[in-house]
Amino acid sequence: MVGSQKERIAALNHPAMVYIINRENVKWFVEYYEKNGLRFDFDCIVIDELSSFKNYKSERFRWLRKVRPFVKRWVGLTGTPASNGLMDLWSEVGILDGGERLGRFIGRYREAYFRPGSMNPQTGVVFQYIPKPGAEEQIYQRISDITVSMKTLDYLDMPECISTQHYVEMDAQEKNLYDTLKRDLLIPLKDGDIDAANAAALTGKLLQMANGAVYDENGMPRRIHDRKLEMLEDLLEAANGQPVLIAYWFKHDRMRITEHLDRLRIRVRDLKSSEDIRDWNRGNVPVALIHSASAGHGLNLQSDGHILIWFGLTWSLELYQQTNARLWRQGQTQTVTIHHIITKDTVDEDVMAALEQKDITQEKLIDAVKARLYG
Repeated sequence: MVGSQKERIAALNHPAMVYIINRENVKWFVEYYEKNGLRFDFDCIVIDELSSFKNYKSERFRWLRKVRPFVKRWVGLTGTPASNGLMDLWSEVGILDGGERLGRFIGRYREAYFRPGSMNPQTGVVFQYIPKPGAEEQIYQRISDITVSMKTLDYLDMPECISTQHYVEMDAQEKNLYDTLKRDLLIPLKDGDIDAANAAALTGKLLQMANGAVYDENGMPRRIHDRKLEMLEDLLEAANGQPVLIAYWFKHDRMRITEHLDRLRIRVRDLKSSEDIRDWNRGNVPVALIHSASAGHGLNLQSDGHILIWFGLTWSLELYQQTNARLWRQGQTQTVTIHHIITKDTVDEDVMAALEQKDITQEKLIDAVKARLYG
C-alpha cells in the first residue's frame, strides 16, 4: 500500500494474504477505515523497526494504538529496543499488549520504575529519569513472557567488527573560542554573532565547533578549525583505495568535507538514491557520504564496503547502531572497521561516553530476554 492515495486504496481493496505499508502512511491507513465506517479486520500486524514507535506523542503511535483492540496478534521487531534507555519500552510494549504489562499510562510507568535524575530546581522540569533500585529487573520480568532476543553473533557467522577512536586537538586560539561559547553562550563577531539561547542549543553549537564549524545567528557557517578534516585525510590515505563510508551530522560538515576532498582530487558522492546505493555496492564509489538519520534503517551497503568513518557523532544510540549495521550485517565478508574522529576536551567525548552507557543499558535488556533454544 504505497504510492498515491488512489494507488493505496486500490492495493488495500485487492485480495491478498499480506499487506505492506510504510510508517508514514499509518495515520492515513487507520483514518481511511474510520472515515468509511469499515471494520478493521486484520488478524495480525507485524511492526518492523518497532523502536520507531517509541515516541508516545507521535501520530504514528497514537493512530496505530487506536486499532490495538481489534487485532488479535501483534509482533514487533527491532534491534534497538531501548536506544534512549528503558523509558522507550513503555510505548513499544504498550502497542503490543495494550498496556497490560507496563501500564496504560506513561505517568504511572514513570512513577513505578523511575526517579528524577536531573531537573531544573526553579521550574521542577525533569530533564532525565533514571531507574529506581531494582526497577530494571522488574521491567525485564514484566515483559519476559512476550519478549525474546536473538543476537546476530549467536546464530550467524559474522566477520569481526573493530571500533577505533582517533583524537584531534584544537590549538589554544581555537579552544578559546570553544570555551568562550561554553561559558558565555555568545561569541560576538562582526558579521553575525555565534550564540546559544539555552543549554540544549549550546550542546548543538559545541558539537558543531568540535567538528570544525558553527552556524552564526544568520545561519552562515563559521570555520573554527580543520583538525577533523586533516584526520579524515589521513584515514582515507590509510584505506589505500578501499571504499570508505563517511557519516556526518551537520550540513556544513558535508560541505566542508566535500570541498576538502575536491581539493585533494578525491571523488566523493552522496548516497541518496537507489542508483547511488547500487553503484556503491558494485564498487564504483570510492568515498561515500551519508547522513546518519537517512542511513538508520533498511539500507544494505555491505556488498563492497567495510570501512565507516564517523566525522561527527550523534546522541542517538539507535541511529548510531543502525548506521554501523549498514556495513556490519549479514552478507558482509570482510572485517568491518568503524573509525570515530573525536575532538579532545569537547562535547564529542561526552557523546561517545553517552553512546557507550546507553548501549550497556540496552545490552542488559537484550541479555535478560535472550532466547534459550534447545534441541
